[in-house]
Parts: sequence; structure tokens; C-alpha cells
Amino acid sequence: MDLVLLFFIFVLAAFLGLELISKVPSQLHTPLMSGSNAISGITIVGALVATGANETGAMGMILGFLALMFATINVVGGYLVTDRMLQMFKKKDK
Repeated sequence: MDLVLLFFIFVLAAFLGLELISKVPSQLHTPLMSGSNAISGITIVGALVATGANETGAMGMILGFLALMFATINVVGGYLVTDRMLQMFKKKDK
């Protein structure tokens, strides 16, 4: 039963995330990406807890590891995009 609930939450989160991101205008995407880094930090902590918990079994460990990988990619990508955006606004030295 726990595995079905975990899978349902995973699929619901993926669908909701896809719907939310597709509705964001391109002008707001970069500032929202930098704001999502804090949320992804919370996701990383939750993924570490899910991966390390003995009660979740093998599937819980696999899903926790996948969540950890995707959240880490999101954080690194968010910081790279934010850094690139901030470089565009710096004055260029001649």
C-alpha cells in the first residue's frame, strides 16, 4: 500500500510540475528558476530521508535516489541559468 501511495504522489507531482512550468511565460522563467532552488534544496533533504529510510524497501530507495538526482540537476541548472542571467546585466570592461 505504501508503494502505491509513493508512486501516486510521484506521478501527481510530475504531472503538476509539467502543467505549472508550461503555463509560465518565458520572461518569468529565469527569475522563477532561481527561486525554485530553495524548494529543490528541500526536495534534496526529503530524497535523502527517503533513500536512507529502512521502511521504504528497495523501490523507495530507487525513487529516493531518482528524486535526489533530479533535484540536484535542478539546483545546479538553476544556479547556472541564474549566473548566466546576471552576467548579462554586468557592465562590460573595455
